[in-house]
Amino acid sequence: MATKDDSAEILRKGDRVVLTTDLRSVPAGTKGKVVLVVGLSWIRYWVAFDNGVAVGSVNRKHLATPAEWRRRLERGDEAEEAADGGDAAEAGADDGGGGGYTHAGVLVPQLLIDRSKAARERLGA
Repeated sequence: MATKDDSAEILRKGDRVVLTTDLRSVPAGTKGKVVLVVGLSWIRYWVAFDNGVAVGSVNRKHLATPAEWRRRLERGDEAEEAADGGDAAEAGADDGGGGGYTHAGVLVPQLLIDRSKAARERLGA
């Protein structure tokens, strides 16, 4: 089980959340809903965001409840964001520069989409 010294309480399926860090295709401040909670000692969340993007394996420190988000905005919590600066790779902020499509929290690079399209055209499908 997760320990009590985690950054915040464990979220449950159906909880409303706000993203605190920019992720691929989802800017910070986007509201969403927890769809799935995964893990025993290392809890990760699958979240369906209001902009239509679903992201899997999101760490709790990148999510806030609406009340936590309001408190964070009132405090102007840039210090906490600066402390998270090294977590950009984990947060998925780097999309590889080529774009693509995110499905079930997994990025399908644009290169692979283009290859598939070219193959279908070659085969006449």
